[in-house]
Amino acid sequence: PSGILEKDSRAKMQKFQPNVLNTVGGNRTLSQHYLGGEKGFQIISCEAQEGLAKRLVTYNPQRFQYHPTKWGKFADGTDEIEIGGFTPENKIRGEHVLFLASFHNNDVTLSQFHVIQTLCESFVETLTVVLPYYPTGTMERVTKEGQVATASTLARLFSNLPRIGKPIRVAVYDLHTLQNRFYLSGNALASLHSGIPLLLKELGQATSKINCVAFPDEGACKRFSYIFTEAFPDWPIVICGKVRDGEKRIVTIQDGNPDGKHCIIVDDLVQTGGTLVECAGALRRAGAGSVSAFVTHAVFPKGWKKFSKVENESSPFETFFVTNSNPTVTDKLPQEGDVFKVLDIMPQLVKDL
Repeated sequence: PSGILEKDSRAKMQKFQPNVLNTVGGNRTLSQHYLGGEKGFQIISCEAQEGLAKRLVTYNPQRFQYHPTKWGKFADGTDEIEIGGFTPENKIRGEHVLFLASFHNNDVTLSQFHVIQTLCESFVETLTVVLPYYPTGTMERVTKEGQVATASTLARLFSNLPRIGKPIRVAVYDLHTLQNRFYLSGNALASLHSGIPLLLKELGQATSKINCVAFPDEGACKRFSYIFTEAFPDWPIVICGKVRDGEKRIVTIQDGNPDGKHCIIVDDLVQTGGTLVECAGALRRAGAGSVSAFVTHAVFPKGWKKFSKVENESSPFETFFVTNSNPTVTDKLPQEGDVFKVLDIMPQLVKDL
């Protein structure tokens, strides 16, 4: 009986204090060691997010451990990948795994799905995929037969990954169309987050002169305005929108008054940026003292130079805030002496995990 009680006691200790008893090769694993009310993570990262992985480790080396992966190609162009953390000692099995993803083109997307699939088959405790920018979020519907809703097909790839006991968490920031979250089901579920808190911290600085928030359309206002109303209740809200003027559609102010205010236009992403530029023009014509902009995702498929003060003296923005959710673009943005200010998404990610 005493032996049974001792065994039962040890089992309970192992359940609630795994860092005391569970060892792999004589060394406690990270998830077992970190007992601060927060899970420890073993990080696997795509090439584009390796900088984020290293910053997480620097921020909290007790909570995060990064295992570099070799992303290679065979001579015929197919993937030759070796995931870190498996040899000489398996530090992935039984652990909470964090995969940092970037689907900035179709080639790397497929390569990363190879890795995600393998992680699902590696007896992990949980798997969290951080995909800050969900690139197909703008293609969620079809207007004629034959068009492909790539937001749906990408979600199905996630949803049909191997079952690991718990749903795979797919963490996305400021998803362009919120209904896309319901495309994920079964073995993978969406976890929605926002980069707006990073902007709020900037606007709360004593050096910030911004005192008015503008939105390029009604949709953006409905989605984000309550955040700013709670944070800055005395700031006016301005809503812009497109109206038809003969054969053209122009941006006008539909509600609010920016006269004498220092405005910031807020949206989830920027592609060509034409609407943001027109919105800035409407605000200035209505008397705004200055105009800045914020987007969570900088895409700039046709380039960013028209927004740069160095490249384009007529750029309408005093400051253009973006996060580094899409690092293949933001790593190339000039910051010193220019309008761009890149906000690191890492601190917000740590909170959201």
